[in-house]
Amino acid sequence: MLSASTPMPPARESAAGPLPVAWLLALAGLLALYLPTFYDALQEVWGREEQAHGPIILGVSLWLLYRNWPAMLAVSAKQANPGSAWGWPVLVLGLLCYLLGRVLNIQVIEMFSFPCTVVAVLLLLQGAAALRVQWFPLFFMLFMLPLPGPFVDTVTMPMKMAVSWCAEHILFAFGYPIARSGVVLQVGQYQLLVADACAGLHTLFTLEALGLLYLNIVRHGSFLRNVGLALLIVPISFTANIIRVITLTLITYHFGDAAGQGFLHGFAGMVLFISALLLIIGVDTLLRGAVRTRAHVQNRSAK
Repeated sequence: MLSASTPMPPARESAAGPLPVAWLLALAGLLALYLPTFYDALQEVWGREEQAHGPIILGVSLWLLYRNWPAMLAVSAKQANPGSAWGWPVLVLGLLCYLLGRVLNIQVIEMFSFPCTVVAVLLLLQGAAALRVQWFPLFFMLFMLPLPGPFVDTVTMPMKMAVSWCAEHILFAFGYPIARSGVVLQVGQYQLLVADACAGLHTLFTLEALGLLYLNIVRHGSFLRNVGLALLIVPISFTANIIRVITLTLITYHFGDAAGQGFLHGFAGMVLFISALLLIIGVDTLLRGAVRTRAHVQNRSAK
């Protein structure tokens, strides 16, 4: 006897079928366009001390994209046609920025085209849902862009004045022979100029990126804790700048000008980021205690 078999529905063509070829083409195009861009940035913009964080930001952003890749594919797999036509106008914008920046040698515009182009590729191949998964790495890429010179000059001088004033008063309180004229510190027989790289907007910008990266990695569930820590990153960064200037001043005073401008100058830069990270972790710990106390009080009042 012939048994009636239930007809199987036609297999839907896997959305992942053509993706490898499409991703290989997209990756080849991105490499062809932006390897010269980032090479030029290493030689020029990222070669300066105040912009040395640029390649680190780029590397971390690419790592975050890779880390979120399985979640992005899982979200896109739930949609029949994951690609979005909105990727085409974004791609046109990215390529126009690239062409304009390349021809006019405006590196900030040329480098800005990279996250635009990556957004366009994600939209075209994976859709808006995947873009929501990858929003932070793409936003984080913006921290690798060089800041406009006039804006930096306007904001940096008041910041350097404030950092110099704080460093002077703290060291004077500990008995060091220190005086200040503008952004020049006189400690003993040495004079130190508080440069842009030591206490300027670039450093604040870099430390803000560090704080946001910390928030993204730890992923707190408490909205109050996230907002509080994000707002406190700015004063934390300012405090870390003061610690760096004080460290350089003490190195120069105790070991001489050659030590202050040599290897130990770079060590002071490490002190900046280590102190900023420790301050962020410390403030986060205090906020965690505050959130727990608030939740405990609310639970007791509810009873």
